[in-house]
Amino acid sequence: MALSLRVVVPPHPLIAHWLTLLRDRSTPSPLFATAMGELGRWLTYEALRDWLPHCSVQVETPLGTTEGTVIDPAIPLLAVPVLRGGLGLWQGAQGVVPTARVCHVGIDAPPGQPSHWYLDDLPAAIDQRAGILVWLPQLASGRTLLALLERLRRSGVEGARLRVITSLASSPGLKAVGEATDSLTIYCACIDPELNNQGQILPGFGDPAQRLYGSAAIGAENGEWHLG
Repeated sequence: MALSLRVVVPPHPLIAHWLTLLRDRSTPSPLFATAMGELGRWLTYEALRDWLPHCSVQVETPLGTTEGTVIDPAIPLLAVPVLRGGLGLWQGAQGVVPTARVCHVGIDAPPGQPSHWYLDDLPAAIDQRAGILVWLPQLASGRTLLALLERLRRSGVEGARLRVITSLASSPGLKAVGEATDSLTIYCACIDPELNNQGQILPGFGDPAQRLYGSAAIGAENGEWHLG
């Protein structure tokens, strides 16, 4: 794996708790959605710890003057949920970054075929100062993320400006992404060791869109390509 890829698995018991609920095959869709939202919230919090632009201000308290810290309003933030499962993570994350501009993307990445974008809500020009946060439902083969990274790279976005938040990642997917990117930081709840012959993460938690919404992802029935 390339040294330029940094993968952070925060050792937090709440993250482990919500991931366990995702994994449990008996978890009903409403509780699964709650677990995805909570993972989105806590992983986003961790991803922003040393990354969110901020500045110092002077404030008047009822008793005096002190120095405080606020999020820098001059630095734009783009929130990029990857459809459809990424919306589950974004549901919890939006309370952490409520002022971010939301840009939905939808990507099909069939094995052995070019990636197909069925939705691209990214702006044609992205501010050179902007920070970009991506919510990917899970990172299986890595093909979906690689297609998105290439699209962002053409807009001048890479490296420290970009962070990816995903519920779960596979070792093969991380290897593929690491070999193709110059610099990237990914936050996830766990790294699973392998993929099955359909490209699903093992042991994983199944198809996030199907478990969130009770239906198969658009354009796929048995393939791995909608899984990331």
